[in-house]
Amino acid sequence: MQWQLACMVSGAAQRPADLPASLDWIAAPVPGTAAQALREAGRWRLEDPPPLHDQDIWYRTRFDGSGRRTLRFNGLATLAEVWLNGRSILVSDNMFLTHEVEVDLAGDNELVVVFRSLDAEIVRRKGRARWRTALVENNRLRQVRTTLLGHMTGWQPAVHVVGPWRGIELVEQTSGPHVMAKRIRATLDGDDGLLDVSLDIDCGGTRPEARLIVAGIDAPLEWAGEGLLRGRLRIPDVEKWWPHTHGAPTLHRVRVTFGGFEIDLGQVGFRSIDVDKGSDGRGFALRVNGQPIFARGACWSTADLVTLAGDRETLAPWLRQARDAHMNVIRVGGTMIYESDDFFAVCDELGLLVWHDFMFANMDYPIADPSFRASVEREADQFLARVQAHPSLGVLCGGSEVGQQAAMLGLPSSLWSSPLFDEILPAIARAVCPDVVFVAQSPCGGDLPFQVNAGVSHYYGVGAYRLPLEDARRADVRFAAECLAFANAPAAVTPAGDRVPRDRGADWDFATVRDHYLERLYAVDAAKLRAEDPVHYLRLSRALSGDLMEVVVAEWRRPASRCAGALVWMLKDLSPGSGWGVVDSSGIPKLAWHGLRRAFRPVQVALTDEGLNGLAVHLTNETAAPVSTKLSLLCLQAGDVVVMRRECQVDLPARSARTMTSAELIGSFFDITYAYRFGPPPLEVAFVTLEDAVTGGRLSEAAHFPLGRSAIAQDPGLSAMLERDGEGWVVAIQANRFAPCIQIEAAHHHAEEEGFHLLPGEQRRVRLLATADVGENPPTGEVLSVASKLATSCRFG
Repeated sequence: MQWQLACMVSGAAQRPADLPASLDWIAAPVPGTAAQALREAGRWRLEDPPPLHDQDIWYRTRFDGSGRRTLRFNGLATLAEVWLNGRSILVSDNMFLTHEVEVDLAGDNELVVVFRSLDAEIVRRKGRARWRTALVENNRLRQVRTTLLGHMTGWQPAVHVVGPWRGIELVEQTSGPHVMAKRIRATLDGDDGLLDVSLDIDCGGTRPEARLIVAGIDAPLEWAGEGLLRGRLRIPDVEKWWPHTHGAPTLHRVRVTFGGFEIDLGQVGFRSIDVDKGSDGRGFALRVNGQPIFARGACWSTADLVTLAGDRETLAPWLRQARDAHMNVIRVGGTMIYESDDFFAVCDELGLLVWHDFMFANMDYPIADPSFRASVEREADQFLARVQAHPSLGVLCGGSEVGQQAAMLGLPSSLWSSPLFDEILPAIARAVCPDVVFVAQSPCGGDLPFQVNAGVSHYYGVGAYRLPLEDARRADVRFAAECLAFANAPAAVTPAGDRVPRDRGADWDFATVRDHYLERLYAVDAAKLRAEDPVHYLRLSRALSGDLMEVVVAEWRRPASRCAGALVWMLKDLSPGSGWGVVDSSGIPKLAWHGLRRAFRPVQVALTDEGLNGLAVHLTNETAAPVSTKLSLLCLQAGDVVVMRRECQVDLPARSARTMTSAELIGSFFDITYAYRFGPPPLEVAFVTLEDAVTGGRLSEAAHFPLGRSAIAQDPGLSAMLERDGEGWVVAIQANRFAPCIQIEAAHHHAEEEGFHLLPGEQRRVRLLATADVGENPPTGEVLSVASKLATSCRFG
């Protein structure tokens, strides 16, 4: 279908016959949004988006077809009415619902959809909330089932979502059997896989013999009624689905054969998931296939704020970046949209668990309204029926920060929840997805909904609340479903932009937070540095994000920590600038992403300062195989003076963790944390590496600065050489002395690895990835070592 779009004053036309002949129509993509169509016509810009909720927006198309057919509307945002050949066939006020309408086609058909002004409608909505939200300006949005994207203008552009965002289909008639609905449940019984299948199927009134086939094993399906097939298949010692950090995300194709036909039912994965609440009953630790996992990842927004595209081609690059950073969980928060089938399919394949909120956040929803409740129940049921067979779906959550919002307003506990989260949504989840963890709200579980040492929390102690780094341990975080939001400066190849996120109504933004930690960690005057040397300020800001990520995650992943999860807010920026994303809006990883990739490795070494007890060396092997490693400690003074060197072999069993003390590794007293202060400091940096004892390959590394990062001030003596191999361009980097935080700046390229430290005499080869078509021209640029006071550099190319 070829669609067109036109904008009109709200209420100027009630039906297609009222549309003036002079109306200005433009081409419109479907699925797509009005903002997308207007942008393609040169009438809309992300940098200064005009409002769309103040008008009516009309779509129309013509198509051929005759007879009885079905029109499927996969998502209409938000207040929509549909006409076919001049007759009204559908009215919808929930952008998250799918509608199927049986229609009679008349040969040459006209389909028209109007999306009414949201601004005009919510003015007419009645009813008072028990409390008002601080997230968005208009509290009446609570009465309309629409996304909050575009309304949270403190941290995103006001991109209004209007249009057929999930597409409109004319369902084609097919010969042979047709599956109208399916329910597939893959579970584990010990090491065996159990697959239960229920199909609502149209076989033209016949009941042929049917068989279910998975992993080379087949079993009969039984007719349980008119058009209803059911059956169970057992797969002995099945290959399980794991998060990619802990094993292989194995998938199995499911097929049904009968009457000479074969139907592909997609792929399934066999896994179990549950929650360990700890000995005190106040924890929250995910277990997959009986194995506790440290859940780490990021919160998801949308692949494209303008289009809301949900196709595999658009989604896969972003989700691969999450996987490549060793993340194993992606959380879709309640301020976003229900994600597409392709989103879950890609997560299945990549081994990423999905924590998915229902689309409720920060508002007092009118669940006592019977029509609102019915719409919500249908919304939840449709979503779960669509995604319930995906092994990546691990956690369902009622919504985000609803109880927290009420509690932070000082309201009594009776207003912190509602039947929506305590009764309605959990009942639907139990009925459709009994094998998925359900969380009433995020955060929840403590004496206050936002208490961080119980249940699920949103931790911003290190971050928005500007607490010292020590708070990451003191807070005793059990599971952070949101954390570590900073104004993460984009990579050097990306224009910095001027957008910085802020909480609505706050008299500060997250650049203020960044400056606070720049001063605390690097001993600089952030305001003065920004004014006098903005280039170095930006480079140091990039370094800061990576440092903060590594330090806090090291605290939470150490074996003695009770923390079982950390989901960073958030994976990607929605627009250019220093946003919360660890990947910028063009897809380039920031130094924050590189820091997380180091902190999230399945085989990991990390350091924490234990004061008078020296350094703790934390070793983790989350993989399914044992690893024999060589652990090395190097302590340096003045950049290249070795004051302590130790090595030992450490065998790490599969899925194990242990902590060694620096005294255990050294074997004698050495004031490695400069806690005793007997005389001048014996070192400036302690550096540990973990290598594979068989191959010698570097597995992990970590650094500790007992005098602070500001003590590193010597010129490292950098050198760099550009090389070409079969895959592209590589920069070979070397330093004469310890070189902190290596950054690479090259036109039209970004580095595959950044933010790492370089030891004296060590060479690191870093691949350059092109961000534009540069042909055969070799890249040119600089390699920098960024310290508090200066950034030393050398050129290449």
